Amino acid sequence: MSCPPKSDDLVFFVNGRKVIERNADPEVTLLNFLRKNWTLLIKYACGRGGCGACTVMVSKHDPVSAKIRHFSITACLVPICSLYGAAVTTVEGIGSVNTRLHPVQERIARSHGTQCGFCTPGMVMSMYTLLRNHLQPSEEQLMEALGGNLCRCTGYRPILASGRTFCVESTGCQKKRTGKCCLDLGGNDSSSLNRESDICTDLFVEEEFQPLDPTQELIFPPELLRMAKNPEKQTLTFHGERVTWISPGTLKDLLKLKAKHPEAPLILGNTSLGPAMKSQGRVHPILLSPARISELSMVFKTSDGLTIGAGCSLAQVKDILAEQVSELPEEKTQTYRALLKHLKSLAGQQIRNMASLGGHVISRHCYSDLNPILVVGNATLNMISEEGTRQIPLNDHFLAGLASADLKPEEILESVYIPHSQKWEFVSAFRQAQCQQNALADVSAGMRVILEEATDTIKELSLSYGGVGEATIGAHKSCQQLIGRPWNEQMLEEACRLLLEEVSLPGWAPGGRVEFKRTLVVSFFFKFYLEVLQELKKLDSHHYPEISDRFLSALEDFPVTGPRGVQRYQSVDSHQSLQDPVGRPIMHLSGLKHATGEAIFCDDIPMVDRELFMVLVTSTKAHAKIISIDLSEALELPGVVDVIKAEDIPGTNGAEDDKLLAVDEVLCVGQIICAVVAETDVQAKRAIEKIKITYKDLEPIIFTINDAIKHNSFLCPEKKLEQGNIEEAFEKVDQIVEEVHVGGQEHFYMETQRVIVIPKAEDKELDIYVSTQDPAHVQKTVSSTLNIPINRITCHVKRVGGGFGGKVGRPAVFGAIAAVGAIKTGRPIRLVLDREDDMLITGGRHPLFGKYKVGFMNNGRIKALDIECFINGGCTLDDSEQVTEFLILKLENAYKIRNLRFRGRACMTNLPSNTAFRGFGFPQGTLITESCITAVAAKCGLLPEEIREKNMYKTVDKTIYKQAFSPETLIRCWNECLDKSSFHSRRMQVEEFNKKNYWKKKGIAIIPMKFSVGFAATSYHQAAALVHIYTDGSVLVTHGGNELGQGIHTKMLQVASRELKLPMSYMHVCETSTATVPNTIATAASIGSDVNGKAVQNACQILLKRLEPIIKKNPGGTWEDWIEAAFEQRISLSATGYFRGYKAYMDWEKGEGDPFPYYVYGAACSEVEIDCLTGAHKKIRTDIIMDACCSLNPAIDIGQVEGSFIQGMGLYTTEELKYSPEGVLYSRGPDEYKIPTITDVPEEFNGLGESGMFLGSSVFFAITDAVAAACKERDIVEDFIVKSPATPEQVRMACADRFTEMVRNYCLLS
Repeated sequence: MSCPPKSDDLVFFVNGRKVIERNADPEVTLLNFLRKNWTLLIKYACGRGGCGACTVMVSKHDPVSAKIRHFSITACLVPICSLYGAAVTTVEGIGSVNTRLHPVQERIARSHGTQCGFCTPGMVMSMYTLLRNHLQPSEEQLMEALGGNLCRCTGYRPILASGRTFCVESTGCQKKRTGKCCLDLGGNDSSSLNRESDICTDLFVEEEFQPLDPTQELIFPPELLRMAKNPEKQTLTFHGERVTWISPGTLKDLLKLKAKHPEAPLILGNTSLGPAMKSQGRVHPILLSPARISELSMVFKTSDGLTIGAGCSLAQVKDILAEQVSELPEEKTQTYRALLKHLKSLAGQQIRNMASLGGHVISRHCYSDLNPILVVGNATLNMISEEGTRQIPLNDHFLAGLASADLKPEEILESVYIPHSQKWEFVSAFRQAQCQQNALADVSAGMRVILEEATDTIKELSLSYGGVGEATIGAHKSCQQLIGRPWNEQMLEEACRLLLEEVSLPGWAPGGRVEFKRTLVVSFFFKFYLEVLQELKKLDSHHYPEISDRFLSALEDFPVTGPRGVQRYQSVDSHQSLQDPVGRPIMHLSGLKHATGEAIFCDDIPMVDRELFMVLVTSTKAHAKIISIDLSEALELPGVVDVIKAEDIPGTNGAEDDKLLAVDEVLCVGQIICAVVAETDVQAKRAIEKIKITYKDLEPIIFTINDAIKHNSFLCPEKKLEQGNIEEAFEKVDQIVEEVHVGGQEHFYMETQRVIVIPKAEDKELDIYVSTQDPAHVQKTVSSTLNIPINRITCHVKRVGGGFGGKVGRPAVFGAIAAVGAIKTGRPIRLVLDREDDMLITGGRHPLFGKYKVGFMNNGRIKALDIECFINGGCTLDDSEQVTEFLILKLENAYKIRNLRFRGRACMTNLPSNTAFRGFGFPQGTLITESCITAVAAKCGLLPEEIREKNMYKTVDKTIYKQAFSPETLIRCWNECLDKSSFHSRRMQVEEFNKKNYWKKKGIAIIPMKFSVGFAATSYHQAAALVHIYTDGSVLVTHGGNELGQGIHTKMLQVASRELKLPMSYMHVCETSTATVPNTIATAASIGSDVNGKAVQNACQILLKRLEPIIKKNPGGTWEDWIEAAFEQRISLSATGYFRGYKAYMDWEKGEGDPFPYYVYGAACSEVEIDCLTGAHKKIRTDIIMDACCSLNPAIDIGQVEGSFIQGMGLYTTEELKYSPEGVLYSRGPDEYKIPTITDVPEEFNGLGESGMFLGSSVFFAITDAVAAACKERDIVEDFIVKSPATPEQVRMACADRFTEMVRNYCLLS
């Protein structure tokens, strides 16, 4: 057997230390290398560069500028072979809790910008890189730097607050000068603050932060500087098992290599090739890296244009174009400005830093933002090969890959030439995506027109579109027919007709949404038409017609602005001891460790001896019989140890209708069939590709709720509540019958599902380290699966990187399967789901279809309401019955309606089972109720807030299920929200704005909330705690709650500190373990801190009672003296605290009970602005009022409310699950599934948990309000069908106008 070829040494630096990798594998990413070889704890979250969790800084010497360039990148995409001569800085390299914190780390923690902390290292490194380039960045630069980082917990506001402390003074708030914030007054009453002396607005003290000292930063390694100034000219080669990476040192060598290996792709940023190789399993035997060739990064400026090297990153291209725009006359920079506009929103900062101009062009993505502009700008591609150079036009023939216009196999793209524009030439760019930034465009466009000098006659016209076909396409015929026409309304009409004929999307067009995309094609041209008219008006104000003021707003794009606002909370009593931390904004216990990367999550636990990796094999069919499973090829692969199948399970294989591993039949795509265990994760992943499963399709295959209803496919009996006489009430009133659709939602916790199972040497004991909200459930499931007693299994939970309900039931499945593998092989098993598999397998929030019939009087009083709900439960029961129950119980929200009937059913479909999710049915169900209110308002000609107020509970009363409650707090929250948000005056301003603007509309909505806390069973409210006091006086607190980011451990120490009258510095929480506190309940239902806090309180009170005699005997003694004396007197210094729980029950037969311990009340007001031409929206302001009773920690609780609000906002606006006709989930990562980003946070975000989730619907109803204003102006009488999420597609198509009409007429004709 021949030896593999010898590789060159790969030399780079990590955190100031030299790395010499002698066997660099081109398939290994920087993320995997650092985690496995350096045991650095960079976080793996998506693996596709879309979430920013693995952000690090790379520093390189730029040969063109001769300067050191610092830039952020996502380590999950960067092959280590690309880092020759680079310096990598990770979060561990800039500071540590054990040495010295960097100011970025300190400030994000002390500003309460961390919750679960999984995204925090990435946030820190994005900010750190920004500060290395700009010591005092602008707020715009801060937003740009963080645009590629996702957070699912905080709502972003506190992260931005920490970053703002580094920014240059803005012209906004004068707080630093006057001591008063411009937003502090709130409401209409300028004296309100004087009456609120017990209200605080400061969550941290900026003056206490350590200053930023740039002299303390890591220097660029001198050795790398010497290497850069005397570059290695020889070709470097790195041989991996399957791939060889060749990095030539000269352009001549690169061209020689390209001629020798014409099929080998060039790789620079790996932002296109990397994700494609991962998702499609493609392997390129040879990769050519031009990273060391300076000629490909050259920039040449001439009198007629700009030539940019193909190797320049998109971030560099942005800087180059910005410089040109600042230096040249406006008439010459039309194309450059258009490109700049799209470069600001294209992907995140990290991707722009990595992706190259050449890679973007050559990839020819159909959704490209830049290629349509380069096409209309007449860009030229400068190709080079050993044969010489040639130029080819960058046009749609090239982008379609036509052989006659394509590059030759031996050629490479050297540079792109972009000519200057000229006078009477106008270039514009347009795009519309699911959200404003960091999202692939649904449609993008580049448009250019040249007019005959000093006229409005079209001399030349070029229109190019992305997203409407398999490649970027041009509308050449349309443009040709319009030449010679004047730029006027008749031309516009004709152009739209021609465009719809030429740019005709087939029904199977990429991404679907055909009618929406056709509408954007003509809407974009209308915007271009107006922009050119506006420019002509500037050139000659007398000759060209005025654009109506009402149309001018169509020209303005929504600006990207960081959120501002005031967070108010009740200060502690002035008599409260300074030592008592309860009620104070204490930093999260793990905040600093989150910020330094030292917080250990499940997969950060170092590998143990003989550990194996497990990868799951899932069904590719939605409903089928398993005919055969052939494992032979997989088992022959190197490193593969075994395949775990259903027959390997010694105990119970799940439930009868919900198997852990499929037996004979699969019920959905993504159902787990078996699991491969191998020496490495790479070997296991390669093995699953070799497993051959033969299926036979079964009928019926059901995906939708409507199909389930048709086939009578349900998971459980109907749940029903009724009061009054509904039929009689309907006879005497006006009625509305409507439907409401609410889409599902992916949990998108930053830390995917993961578990480590370690078998012990004796007694069948197992240690399980798992990311879960319910370790006891994991313990019980593993016990029944292995058929061993529960007392042999210990589950450990240090912290969880987000859960939101998705880690209540599901981790037990993965823990059990991994445990079977551990028992069978006798070796530890590590199971870490990739993001794609996590999203495919685990399910999420239940989609809902609701029908309501409402009876009302002309004055808006609702007399009767009948709601029937169907939720999509997926293929097994899971939590669907409980979700249905909670949905029905919570449907009434804040309203007293005397005649009610609520019915609900869970549908069985061939999709992965949906499960618990924050709000547990409330966010979906209550949207129906609020939609009903909006519909009644429209029919009565009244405002929705008037209908809400008229029908709200007013006095002590009983709910539909006969539970008594007082609405006093609800009414107070409602009134305070009206006041603090200045609602009524802003309502008038919104109406005034809408009168003056035709193409932009504002909407405002205020929503009340009565949210029931807890489970509907007494046993689920019990909790226990164990508190030890050691002889040195230190205290160890353990309890049954799990740290998910909600700060439960912090709050428990605050409780213990108060009870023991001892500083928190004496106390510690280690982990949640089933060995210390058994039989725990899931940390869920907004009740974890409540019940566990009572248990901790009980344990501390027991201990203090035992210490009382000693303290009385020596009142002047210290805590340590008392503890020493207690030990000497043989007094137990350990106590178990217990809380028996709140009483809660529900009798569904009688339709009554007291299912909830108590309610949380709140209200939210949101204002938005929509673009009627594109469907985009901008969140202008949100005010949230929440009654948190006596907050244990206002900083944490405010963070929970804001975070859940933003998550709810995502549910109702951007988060859309897409399935193929075969039931395969398409949206399986951050590229396709858009959770809110930092630019989606309301411009002004003011506020005083789970309970905040539904308040995100205030944004949905504000959008509905804006759409209603547009429809009213257009005399559209048909009702706006309520469909959530309110995506740009939904909004655009609801704002019907001449362009939607053109599209519909065209569709009818064709």
